[in-house]
Amino acid sequence: MEKFGEQFLHQKDSKLHTFDKVEHEMERKKRNEENVSQKPADKIEDWLSVIKKTHTGHNDDPRVLERIKKYYHKEYVIKQENIPESYFDNQKRLARERGYGDIEIDNDERENLTEVIISDQKSTLDNWVNYLSSPDSDSFPMWAKYLAFNGMIKMSAYDKRKHTFGNRKKDTVAPFPDLNREALVYVIDVVVKKVNKENIEGIEDNHELQKLLEGINFAKLYAYAIEKVTPTEQNELLNTEGVWLKYPQNSDHMSLVNSLQGHGTGWCTAGETTAKSQLSKGDFYVYYSQDKKGNSTIPRAAIRMENSKIAEVRGVAFDQNLDPYIGEVVKEKLGEFSDGESYNKKTGDMEKLTMIDKKNQGGEKLTKEDLLFLYEINSKIEGFGHGGDSRIKEIIKTRNFKDDYSIIFDCTPDKISTTKEEALRGGMKYHIGNLDLRDKQSAGAGLELPEIIDGDVDLSNLRSAVGLKFPRIMNGDLNLKNLRLSEGLNLPEKTGTLILSGLISVNGLKFPDSTWDLFLNSLQSAKGLNLPNKMSSLFMLNLQSTEGLDLNKEINGTVGFNSLESDDFKYLRNKYPNLSISKY
Repeated sequence: MEKFGEQFLHQKDSKLHTFDKVEHEMERKKRNEENVSQKPADKIEDWLSVIKKTHTGHNDDPRVLERIKKYYHKEYVIKQENIPESYFDNQKRLARERGYGDIEIDNDERENLTEVIISDQKSTLDNWVNYLSSPDSDSFPMWAKYLAFNGMIKMSAYDKRKHTFGNRKKDTVAPFPDLNREALVYVIDVVVKKVNKENIEGIEDNHELQKLLEGINFAKLYAYAIEKVTPTEQNELLNTEGVWLKYPQNSDHMSLVNSLQGHGTGWCTAGETTAKSQLSKGDFYVYYSQDKKGNSTIPRAAIRMENSKIAEVRGVAFDQNLDPYIGEVVKEKLGEFSDGESYNKKTGDMEKLTMIDKKNQGGEKLTKEDLLFLYEINSKIEGFGHGGDSRIKEIIKTRNFKDDYSIIFDCTPDKISTTKEEALRGGMKYHIGNLDLRDKQSAGAGLELPEIIDGDVDLSNLRSAVGLKFPRIMNGDLNLKNLRLSEGLNLPEKTGTLILSGLISVNGLKFPDSTWDLFLNSLQSAKGLNLPNKMSSLFMLNLQSTEGLDLNKEINGTVGFNSLESDDFKYLRNKYPNLSISKY
């Protein structure tokens, strides 16, 4: 009988029959005075028969297989001293990109991370050993099992964008590839037929498979089978019908692991140690959509909890992003958690900041949208750490402030000011920083401030606002404490704290729609007063009567009075029971 498989292995590796492990079997046969052939295919066949006997001949004694797995662990699982420093640096980078800031990894944490790497490699390697040693794979010839196993131990993580497996080296930290039984069966079937010179159905029209079978590279064939033969088909991705399953904290992690294995999610949770560690910290939710048979078995999204808060959300697209169809399912689920909405905002902000950081480092031009986000013009950037993300300031340090703001506000750089002299030049679009204008008692011939000021303005000695052009928007406080009359006063559309402590008449004054604290301590009458719709606190210490006072506003802090009678306080507290009304 032709030894097509053994001859094929010899063609793939002309030195295989000379390896110590093969020669060792030849020496054993010589000692037992058995017939010994020096033909490469014969020597390989004899050696594979020993492998078959040791790996599959003791299924009734699990201790034998455990010894075999320990041997493979020693041979192929990464050693602690080979874990590269770049891995720990990458953990720091990931923490930084998620907004946790610059973290330090102490010795205890290094040991924990090392244990997870080693344990997950062991468990994923064991999956292959268990299957190839089990009766489920008895139909595979031993030479084909050897081809698969020898190929697998050289494979690193699967790149979903390139559709290829990386090469495993002694410092590779990734687990061994997922065992996709259907894909493996397909690969072995076509390889056996190719080697045995049998017909492969449909190959005449499959030029890609023809080319792959010319060299028979297991990693490339396995990747092909995962993508082309056993993928989650497009119509299965389009079908988002399914169920969320909750794996409670400290529950059995193996049910979670087994549900993920072979689906190519790319989630580290498919590793036993990682799954156990994650479940020790909180609940784990997985959404399974329906397969071809209508069973909810295809993992599509995961929500991992930690300390009763959402720790991360993952999908099955490239880089564990959500696939294009599952977003609404995840969004609806996140709505069940108290921090679901804020998590979406934080995650989105961190992803965008990371993208901008990479663009900036690569010298790529930032768009107006990028700059609006970076300089937090419309909203604050939120992350998962304490305080602001340090990358914001680091990126801005490398930028030309005036050039960036000229893009944001559609003006030339000379319309952006950073000093008092520039700000008072007239016609300025944007000013960053505080403006100390205590030397101004009147607008004089006309005092024009920038259209937008990101900072405080101190006009505490101003006596008349006639002729003064205020900013349209202020992101800081405005101090006008000595202004007595509202004549000529056109306040910004938006301010921080607004100090009008000396104002004795409003005369139909239009306030900003929202402000922080508002001080109207000299105002005695509320007639004609139309307060902002939203305030943090309101102080009217000299108000004499509640007549004309409308407090149907959104006031989150204190409303303070001093000169009102006790009956007035009682009246206001009964009318506005949700406000904190106090006497100062």
